[in-house]
Amino acid sequence: MGSRYHTYREYSNKVFGGRAQKVSINAGFTCPNRDGSKGVGGCAFCNNSTFNPDYCDPHESVTAQIDKGIEFFKKYKSDTFLAYFQAYSNTYGETQHILSLYDEALRHPAISGIVIGTRPDCISEDLLESLAVIAKKRYVAIELGVESCYDETLKAINRGHTWQESKEAIERVANKGIPVGVHLIMGLPGETRKMMLDEAEMISQCKVTFLKLHQLQVVKGSKYGQMYTDDASQFNFFNADEYIDFCIDFMERLSPVIVVERFISQAPREMVLAPFWDIKNYEFVHRLEKRMDERDSIQGSQI
Repeated sequence: MGSRYHTYREYSNKVFGGRAQKVSINAGFTCPNRDGSKGVGGCAFCNNSTFNPDYCDPHESVTAQIDKGIEFFKKYKSDTFLAYFQAYSNTYGETQHILSLYDEALRHPAISGIVIGTRPDCISEDLLESLAVIAKKRYVAIELGVESCYDETLKAINRGHTWQESKEAIERVANKGIPVGVHLIMGLPGETRKMMLDEAEMISQCKVTFLKLHQLQVVKGSKYGQMYTDDASQFNFFNADEYIDFCIDFMERLSPVIVVERFISQAPREMVLAPFWDIKNYEFVHRLEKRMDERDSIQGSQI
């Protein structure tokens, strides 16, 4: 490991021999806690448009969205492009239809693999078996929106699944030889600092390949947005410096084999109700790495 924590850059260099850029796709999926099969209204924190790039249009083909995405990212001079099925739950639906969308992405000449964002409770066994076959020839990764390791929180945010289901999904995917990513939100109402730090150990006990952390952002058009408007005292937010030290404390408790892909989320400013940090991702990472140097901190040092 060349830095104080296991970076996605190092993972990308090892797997692809250079920078890999994800090109987001909105393939028109939904979620079981939106369509009524488990609930309605979606998760309390969610307004999907806050992280869906402008070039993503579910009315356009997967190929057209990839073309636009590559044009958008060409300034970064990436060596590798991955089709990132991002919006909503991208394993939720009829298996053959889902596979046809993946196949269209993989047939694009510039695409080296696919990354699939979904929920722990939305991966059927037949789809997983098919992905395992594809993964023998092409790069496939699955990102699971776990969000919290605590059932009380998962119920409060209308997530519609349990921590046990998350653990089982991680195990199922990893056992097929497919890299597993996990998303966690830091700062959800009702969770203490200790509870959030303990999640590092809970995640470390699973077969997780890479981890994305998100600081809680309250956005317009979400249930949390309405709750914040009604009574802002229901929320306690990190400021940027507090969150940097928290992330370092978290990583010290995290297995060093887990790749830390991201620390913060960045919803469009005009959609954010709180908190306002006005800091770009690369600026945050620079400050975090500087702080790790000051603290002489290393991922996994407190295990």
